Amino acid sequence: MAESFTGDRRTATAGVPGGPLIVTDDEALLDDLLRLCAAAGAQPEVAFAAPPRAGSWETAPLVLVGAARDERGTWAARIRRLRGAGRRGGVLLVGRDLDDPDVWRQAVDIGADHVIFLPDAENWLVDRIADAAEGIGAPALTVGVIGGRGGAGASTLACALAVTAARSGRRTMLVDADPLGGGLDVLLGAERAGGLRWPDLAESRGRVNSGALEEALPRAHALSVLSWDRGDAVVIPPQAMRSVMGAARRRGGVVVVDLPRRVDEAVTEALAQIDVGLLVVPAELRAVAAAGRVASRIGMVLKDVRVVARGPFGSGYLGDEAIAGLIGLPLAGELPPEPGLPAALDCGDAPGADGRGPLARFCSAFLAEALPGTGTGGSNGSGGGSVAA
Repeated sequence: MAESFTGDRRTATAGVPGGPLIVTDDEALLDDLLRLCAAAGAQPEVAFAAPPRAGSWETAPLVLVGAARDERGTWAARIRRLRGAGRRGGVLLVGRDLDDPDVWRQAVDIGADHVIFLPDAENWLVDRIADAAEGIGAPALTVGVIGGRGGAGASTLACALAVTAARSGRRTMLVDADPLGGGLDVLLGAERAGGLRWPDLAESRGRVNSGALEEALPRAHALSVLSWDRGDAVVIPPQAMRSVMGAARRRGGVVVVDLPRRVDEAVTEALAQIDVGLLVVPAELRAVAAAGRVASRIGMVLKDVRVVARGPFGSGYLGDEAIAGLIGLPLAGELPPEPGLPAALDCGDAPGADGRGPLARFCSAFLAEALPGTGTGGSNGSGGGSVAA
């Protein structure tokens, strides 16, 4: 029977689901792998002096096999037994000597996906172990929303997109990347909800556990929201933005980011992890001119940027296609005026929460087009928002 150790190697336990299987007879290598598992927040099962317990090889999300040190010794026999195990993905052969030709032959014998060498590959391996422990699937659809000018309604659209995604049953996180925007938790009526805000995460470095992040954030309207407290604005270092955005995306579902109009190092990190950007542009000539400058800046990092034209449209106003054409970007759709929306927001109603009106219809249509398996495109009914292909 295999001995299964917790991270400190002192307790024999059954393997914890989600943790990797470590197969090695090298105590020094085992110590290093246990240290890396602890850094990744994973609790492994270890087969140190016996074959893995029944089913471990097949069911472990990740298998770390230590390279044989001596082909004539007992470890060579262990490698030969592993050759007879069923081929599977997610097997990594871990060695120390890049110049050892036997390492590569052993990798072929056991069907390893990768051969890695410590200590050079430690950071990469921590990420892989954490991915396995978190049960990583497809990354979240990440949508950035930015105003073409101040007061364009970008924060309202960002909240409505997140509320609409959550209402459809998808895991959703709303990230407020604008420290001067007043706080999206206020717009959602969640300013008193307990949980972490950006100042609590400003010192984040390296990998942030996605599940822990989601559990620590305030909840409102079935979504998680990362916003600001009511204190002085805190500068978010780019490393913190990279870590937090990476954790948000790994959790899957939908992530909506409300972006400021300025582009600093932290915003550049956020833009680098966004799939599609929505540039909200009122139907005014000055707004179009301002939006053109914003588009040129964010377009240096984010390649898929689309225009959301906000009405009123009609005589004396620019049309939605004209707005997109002047900026030189594709049109995502239009947002006609929505009577009663300002008053509803002043009363604390979250934008898009009732599922009715042009704003909610635009969000539903956009998400149906952007998310796989939810349809292709939305309606363009009377007074409703439209989504361009």
